[in-house]
Amino acid sequence: MLDLKECAKQVKEWARGVGEFQLERLDSNFQVNCKSSDVDLVTEVDELSEEILIEKINNNYPDHSILAEESGVADNDSDYRWVIDPLDGTTNYAHGFSIFAVSIALEYKEEVVLGVVYIPPLDHLYWAVKGEGAFLNDEWIEISRTNNLGEALLATGFPYDKATARKNNLDNFTKLVPQIRGIRRSGSAAFDLCNVASGVFDAFWELKLSFWDIAAGALLVEEAGGEIVTFNKEKGITIVAGNDSLVEQILAEIGE
Repeated sequence: MLDLKECAKQVKEWARGVGEFQLERLDSNFQVNCKSSDVDLVTEVDELSEEILIEKINNNYPDHSILAEESGVADNDSDYRWVIDPLDGTTNYAHGFSIFAVSIALEYKEEVVLGVVYIPPLDHLYWAVKGEGAFLNDEWIEISRTNNLGEALLATGFPYDKATARKNNLDNFTKLVPQIRGIRRSGSAAFDLCNVASGVFDAFWELKLSFWDIAAGALLVEEAGGEIVTFNKEKGITIVAGNDSLVEQILAEIGE
């Protein structure tokens, strides 16, 4: 098996490098295209960032498989698979709103064993190796112990089909908002999960996510002492993250 701590050092360098590239391009005239709908965007910076990461993986781990948001699956029949979201928060990036993330995870035999998330505008580098705890830069982090919804700051998001689908999270939002201290919608699931891991947000839930959105961030939450509950639905993954008490209370409200 790989030396995951050494691998983490390498991946952190990759994430920083891609993040620096994204910051350099943030104020430039980059191309923006639509994918599944007018609100599901991809920029040339997404695509170039992914190309950089895939080249790093292929140069260093040529036998490994890859699951990437923009280019899909490269299956090398390996026990190791990289799961990458090169720019989580594309809509934010396209509008010049400085919350976005580089998310890189490594699976071994279908279990995430390494996760790195870099938030370029904040220079926040979150990372975790399974069984070794979670860190922000070099500082150990842990989840919030708030167990009362009335004292909790939650985060959530809305799916790309929110205008046309009945299951668009608005009903859950309406149920929970009166019961909590506050709610935030950052536009990046990776960012939200990092803030749960570090205790800034008390919990997070969202619907219809893809695995690359949450692979690294979910490991961070677990290694910071939190609980992750996911449901694989036809339209994507539902996730609830936080301490066990808040996760249970949120699940009771959203009816999953």
